[in-house]
Amino acid sequence: MISTACLDDLLARGREAVGPTTAHPFVALDLTQTPAGLGAPLTALPCPVIGIGEGPVQTACDVVLPDTRHLSALQQRIEAAPIAAMVLVQLLRAAAVLPPSAALLTESLAYATLQNGPEFRAWRQSHPATPPGDGGSLDCRRDAGALHLTLNRPARHNVIGITLRDALCEALDLAILDTSITTIHLRGAGKCFSTGGDLAEFGAAPDPATAHWVRSLRLPATRLLPLGPRLTAHLHGATIGAGIEMAACAGTVIATETAWFQLPELTYGLIPGAGGTVSLTRRIGRQRTAFLALSGLRINARTAHAWGLVDHLVPPAPPLRHAL
Repeated sequence: MISTACLDDLLARGREAVGPTTAHPFVALDLTQTPAGLGAPLTALPCPVIGIGEGPVQTACDVVLPDTRHLSALQQRIEAAPIAAMVLVQLLRAAAVLPPSAALLTESLAYATLQNGPEFRAWRQSHPATPPGDGGSLDCRRDAGALHLTLNRPARHNVIGITLRDALCEALDLAILDTSITTIHLRGAGKCFSTGGDLAEFGAAPDPATAHWVRSLRLPATRLLPLGPRLTAHLHGATIGAGIEMAACAGTVIATETAWFQLPELTYGLIPGAGGTVSLTRRIGRQRTAFLALSGLRINARTAHAWGLVDHLVPPAPPLRHAL
């Protein structure tokens, strides 16, 4: 943590003193010692601002920790991807005052920016893309006014690639048009709900601008959010990245007591790009969303329930099997 005197010095030197390529890719401060007058300057810094404890400027911070226990995890990941960390907190600050549709658009633009950045390019170079293989399917079943949607790619832990994403968008478009569908239930087959986006397809678009155009048309979150009052997500096992980003759009989220949650995108030099900067902040707030994305730490179902990411906990049930 930096002292108040050091913080005053950094602020006096201007925003160029912090952020990527500087000695201060993040700022961690003792909230009990930070005066209220520094709140506004902190929100303009081009880096994550981490507050420890409680104090008058804690609402200006991007992450607030009760103590220093998780500070090292945040430090390591921010230092490994300082540009993505900066873009994340800047996006979350902006999204807090934008309507959902504009916030989703801004998220996609920020994601496209990072797809052309050095951190993602370095990750992709060290993790060459592989053929995605079977794209899986979406099982759809109508029962009177209820529409049941099941992500059906259990051999790949229901990773969400182009095929599954497009099928989900088509089913959700139907639900938007057909008002006789009064409830929608979203589940995952196999051992978990979903481990997120298909890494084999990350960066597969010809260029980031085209990728943004595709997301503008085919992002499930643009359908899931307006369908939220009719939508229940049923989660079990690993619910990672795009998995929890999409599920958090639901008006009701039910998870088994053994489910767990994680946002790993910073590892790839990216940020949550499946609507999570909107859906998660609506449920758990900007600071906890930033904590999950910056730290990459897992939280269990009990913590998710306490935070409001999950509405109800249920005992684990036998996994849904692949449809024949």
